[in-house]
Order: sequence, then C-alpha cells, then structure tokens
Amino acid sequence: MTRFNDYYKNYIDGAWVDGGAGRIEVTNPGTGAVLTEHALANASDVDRAVQAAKRVHESGVLTTLRPVERGRMVKAMGQYILDNDQMYAEMLSEEQGKPLWEALIEIRGAARYFEYYGNQAETVEGKSIPLGDGYIDYTVYEPYGVTAHIIPWNYPVEMAARSVSAALTTGNTIVVKSAEMTPVTSMIWGHAAEAAGLPKGAVNVLCGYGHEAGAALAGHPDVRQVVFTGSVATGTRVAEAAAKNVVPCVLELGGKSAAIVHDDADLDAFERDIRWGIFFNAGQVCSAMSRVIVHESRKNELVDRAVAIAQSLSVGPGIDRPEFGANMGSMVSEQQRDRALGLIAGAVDQGATVATGGHALNIPGAFLEPTIISDVTPHMTIAQEEVFGPVMSVLSFKDEEEAHQISNSTEFGLVGGVFTKDLGRATRATRAIRAGQIFVNEWYAGGVETPFGGFGKSGYGREKGREALWNYVQTKNVAIKMS
Repeated sequence: MTRFNDYYKNYIDGAWVDGGAGRIEVTNPGTGAVLTEHALANASDVDRAVQAAKRVHESGVLTTLRPVERGRMVKAMGQYILDNDQMYAEMLSEEQGKPLWEALIEIRGAARYFEYYGNQAETVEGKSIPLGDGYIDYTVYEPYGVTAHIIPWNYPVEMAARSVSAALTTGNTIVVKSAEMTPVTSMIWGHAAEAAGLPKGAVNVLCGYGHEAGAALAGHPDVRQVVFTGSVATGTRVAEAAAKNVVPCVLELGGKSAAIVHDDADLDAFERDIRWGIFFNAGQVCSAMSRVIVHESRKNELVDRAVAIAQSLSVGPGIDRPEFGANMGSMVSEQQRDRALGLIAGAVDQGATVATGGHALNIPGAFLEPTIISDVTPHMTIAQEEVFGPVMSVLSFKDEEEAHQISNSTEFGLVGGVFTKDLGRATRATRAIRAGQIFVNEWYAGGVETPFGGFGKSGYGREKGREALWNYVQTKNVAIKMS
C-alpha cells in the first residue's frame, strides 16, 4: 500500500496550512479503509486564498512576463507531474478507487495539458482593425484575474489540469477547490507551482465541502471567472452565485451520451468502444457511452457481445491492478454505488432486462458489477438520468430518423457517437445529434487538442483545444485617433 502521511494541509499563499473547518477523513473506496485526514477549508480560508491570488494578479508579476516565459513555467509544472507520475498515480488509485494503470493514464494526461497550453502561450494574439486614414485600432487579450476551479472527484487531477493550465497560460491566478472525497492528489498543484517557480499566491489549493468552501468561492466578489464540473443541480447554484457578481462561468454538467450503431457497423471494433466507453473509471465519466442505440437487426448480437465484455472484466481494489485493460476498480463511494443500484432496480421495474451484472460485489469496498441493461425504452428513467457508474443501457431503432430522435431525447448534450461504414449516414448523424462533440466510429476520438463542452443541461463554455483559451481572457479594444 502507498504510504500516506497522517495528515495533509491546504495550500494558501505559498504555505501549507490547516483548515478553519477542521479535518476530514479520506477513505479508500476499494477497501473501505481510512487512508489519512485532510484539512477542511471554510469561507475564511477561501477568502485568504482569493486575496493571495488577487495580490499576485494585481502586482503584474505574471501579466508583464513575456508570454514565452509564462509558457515555460506552465510546461515546467507538467514536467514535475511526469517526474512524479508513479507516486501520484498510486495515491490517486487508493483515494479514488480506479486501477493503477488508469491512474497513470490520468496523471500523464494531466501533464499533457500543461505541455499543450504552455506551448500556446505565445499564440494568444490580438488583431488590427482598419478604420481608415488617421486611425489605429487593435485588440488585446487580458486575463480576468482570479479564477476559481471547482473540481469533481472522478478525475480530480486531469479535470483540474485542463483548466488550471489554460488559466495560468493566459496570465490568471487560481484557487482550486478539490472534492472532499479525493483531496490528497490535489496537493500536486502546490508542489508543481513551487517546482516551476511561480510566485507565492499564484496557485492556491483547498479541500472543502461544496455548500461551504465551494459556495464561498463561487460567490466571492474578487473571483473573476469560475470553472465547475459536476451535477446540474450544483452547477445551477454555482452559476447563480457567479451571476450575482456578473462573473462568467465554464460549466460541464454531465451527460447521458448515446452511440448510434447502424446495421453495417463493425461490431468487432465496437467491442473496444464498449470496454472504454462505459467501463473505464467504473463508468464515472461525464462523457461515458451510457446509451447504445442499435439497429433492431443487430440488437441481440450487440447485447451478447456487450455481455461478454462485461463478464470478462475482473473487478477489485485499484492499487492491486497494475495490469492494463481487463480489470475495473471500485466506484468512488458506497453512496454512489447504491444510487446506481437504485437506478438499475428502477429500470427492471419499468420493464428493462438486466442482461448481466446489476449487483454489488460481496467484498469490502464500493464495487458494482459491470452491467448491461437491455430492452430499454427512451422514456425509462435509466435512459434519462445519468447513472455515473458501469451501467450501459441498450435501446433499438428502426430507421435513421428514429435513432436521431432517441439520441436527442434527453435534456443533456455532452457527446454523441455514430458507428457506420456509410459516410453519408455518418455525416447526417453529426448534423442531427445535439451534442458538443460527436465521435464517428471510435468513442473518445480526439484529445487535448479538440474542444469539449456541452449543449443543453450539459453546460456551456468549452475546455480543451485552443478554444478553451478564450474562456480565460477578455477582449480590450484600443482605438487611436492620429493627430
């Protein structure tokens, strides 16, 4: 087992400090054992962190740097992550429950954001606007100032990395509020900032409850921009708090994403998409392939293949699973697991069939069997609500129009997919599916370079890619009348 310290502190203004709300226990969801304790922040701690970040921003120490120098510091943070990937992956595996090999993917993926955005620092350029003789007009992009990053527990390092890296690249200062279930690996941001030579106060990291620290951060009058990933209900409260200060947000609020599988789809290849699309991170992924809408002629075959994939997975504690691929870890907590079990039971009551899985494992920890549910119809609760677990629902369709209607039949619109050999059919689907990112013939195609965000109740704003940089800057226009 990874050696955890007995106690971890918050990081405010370059110092590791206790929390005004006391301490919280951090539990390994793969065993149920307590790993350590972490400082718990209150509103006063949040204010100290925000004031530190504000002081650094107003000093101009980051904004007056040549962008290439700021970019080098951002890339140095990524290098620190890579240099310590094994240690942080082991800690992540134990506090979040994912297999060790998945944790390594997350840690290394986090480093990639700092590499990508660090290289973009010099490219954030304004433009010249012609106004005719006697005028010079141009635009510049300026950082907002203090940015707040409220991070979920499912990818606590990578989710923070994608916003922290972009915010620092554009000259903002940051306050990170980690999830109370996965706070330990968030100390990576304090250590990485120190290793990169960022000024004290530029990066601040707090663990706290959403209703206390999170609410104080989202509604703080000196916070100039908020990034939040989580539930629709909490995201709505974050947006309301920010709106009172007329502060912009980037919100990623989950999904109920669907893959349309046509009668000509390559089901051999699609088996890989099942493995990665719904069972990676035990299905605790906002963009998980939680619905598969398959042509009625291939439904039985697809269900059989999905069942075989689910039954091939070995489920157990994450830190003991270094081997790649054929295993799945725990969910983040027994509460989350039991919520998923309730949705499965509700689906059966509404007429769906559990083709495999559907039960908790009879071992310590928050484990749920990889689950395939067949005979699902669009209006069932299981087809409308985000399970956030290793549960795939299978629906069927007769023609393209019906497939598109079913895909768009929820309030979410994060990602979608279509699997077919017919390019025309695929292109029609990309136009018809209401979602922020569409995958064709491979779930999770794309990468750090491709913009990501939702339609509808999946939120607004974009992360990843160059497009994300514009979330962290505001446009200033300068118009000069030449004498």
